[in-house]
Amino acid sequence: MSDALTLPAEARERAGKGASRALRREGRVPAVIYGGKDKPTMIHIEEKILTKQLHSGHFMNSIVNIEVGGKTVRTLPKDVALHPVSDRPEHADFLRLSKDAKVEVEVPVIFVNEEDSPGLKKGGVLNVVRHELELICEADKMPSEIIIDVTGKEVGDSIHISEVKLPEGSESAITDRDYTIATLVAPSALKKAEGEGGDEDEEIEGEEGEDGETEVTEQDAETVEGEDKQSDD
Repeated sequence: MSDALTLPAEARERAGKGASRALRREGRVPAVIYGGKDKPTMIHIEEKILTKQLHSGHFMNSIVNIEVGGKTVRTLPKDVALHPVSDRPEHADFLRLSKDAKVEVEVPVIFVNEEDSPGLKKGGVLNVVRHELELICEADKMPSEIIIDVTGKEVGDSIHISEVKLPEGSESAITDRDYTIATLVAPSALKKAEGEGGDEDEEIEGEEGEDGETEVTEQDAETVEGEDKQSDD
């Protein structure tokens, strides 16, 4: 399971681009906590701490305990807006988690035991179609990664979601088909596919255009975020 992170924060009273600009000049990032039965909570956090956690590589897939006003709020990061030039964080959204909450997350895939794959030992190539899996997980059981064993796989074999044993408390968010995660191909077949532009991942993503991630943002949270993210005149 992903380790929980701790993020100290302070409450903010004013929204809007002027207040947000002032916070950013002070090295702070405006943010909002929304979800559950409580009203959205406007906060600001230290840019350096947020940037460090973003660079950990698993921030968006971790529970973040936000400490604000003497209380700890259990959240899941939903979005961090970055400056288009400097990549500095400009705004962050956090989803408040209830005790038994289930959340949709993208979990990275790790392939193991490649040395035990006859196809790879013969010179085959592991063509990864999906580097992350869309899962619905119990909030306190979110995996940090999904391990896939390629032992015994031959050239021409495919790995589908149905073959993957997901951790307890997790299930696939896509249930209408047994989609491909990776294939073992001969090097010549891979070069031919690249030359034709026939990337399987693009085809699958095209099929999934209507299966976008479930939106959980509440209207009032969108209003706060919209005020914070308006561009400077």
